[in-house]
Amino acid sequence: MTNKNRDKRYFFTRTKVILFNIAFAMLIVSLCFMILQPFMNKISLSFMSQNDLVDSTVVNIPRNPTLDNYSFVWKLLDFNHSLPFTAILALTMGLLQTASSLLVGYGFARYDFPLKKVWFVCVILMIIVPTQAYSISLYLDFRFFDIFGLIKALTGKALNLIGTPVPLILMALTATGLKNGLYIYLFYQYFRGVPRDLEEAAFLDGCGTLRTLFRVMIPDAAPLITSCMLFAFVWQWTDYQFTNLLLASDNFLATRLNGIDALISASGGAALANSSGTMVIYSDTLTATATLLMLIPVVTLYIIGQKKFVESLNFSGVKM
Repeated sequence: MTNKNRDKRYFFTRTKVILFNIAFAMLIVSLCFMILQPFMNKISLSFMSQNDLVDSTVVNIPRNPTLDNYSFVWKLLDFNHSLPFTAILALTMGLLQTASSLLVGYGFARYDFPLKKVWFVCVILMIIVPTQAYSISLYLDFRFFDIFGLIKALTGKALNLIGTPVPLILMALTATGLKNGLYIYLFYQYFRGVPRDLEEAAFLDGCGTLRTLFRVMIPDAAPLITSCMLFAFVWQWTDYQFTNLLLASDNFLATRLNGIDALISASGGAALANSSGTMVIYSDTLTATATLLMLIPVVTLYIIGQKKFVESLNFSGVKM
């Protein structure tokens, strides 16, 4: 091959690589724009005044930026009371779900017991079956709560646990709560990849089963524990179905956000708008502002959790 042909071939090869990189970069930028554009619109909308909302020349950048929307939404959602209540509930559920999922996942990975495969199929079904499919039966179970008929035999009637945090706590303790199936599967995959030599060495040193779990296995699973706890906190923070179905409390942020239109009307928000069309836009503005206020605490946790999650998978060698 002559130098001329070699240079020509190199030129075409280099051109193909450059064109491919440009096309790939354009694809990534387009995808990022599709993901971030609705979020950026909410941010822009939350700072718009009512004059900007009715001004057709204002598109994305507010002409008269204001923080009145944030102040009004803060009072509308009663953040002073609902924020601590939601944070405590989400943190409690996150800790309980992570602890119960860890124990169940470790048991599936290390021990053999009757009907193990059947129970693991139930774990997989917890992941793929939507919660709407069993929400009615779940409600009835806690509306007429009983333990093998003992409570009704002693008191004459079943317990009504709806409207209390007890159903959520019981589901978290028994590893049947929100997204618990996913956490169990992750812990199962992680502990299955840990060499048994570590446990055998701990047994030779005189450690029992529980001491081996807490002194050897759990410290090694710290990245995965952190990520699962953060994910559990974030999902519980934004959950509406379980909390509205079982807790039925107006102090939960997701519940108040879901009924924000009724709150706007009840608080006289309609008087702040000049017409029915303006009221619709103003309601959308307050909804966007409330969503941003609710998501600010969890976005940071989600980013941290995603980083820890990737680190844990790389550390354990698990391929998803």
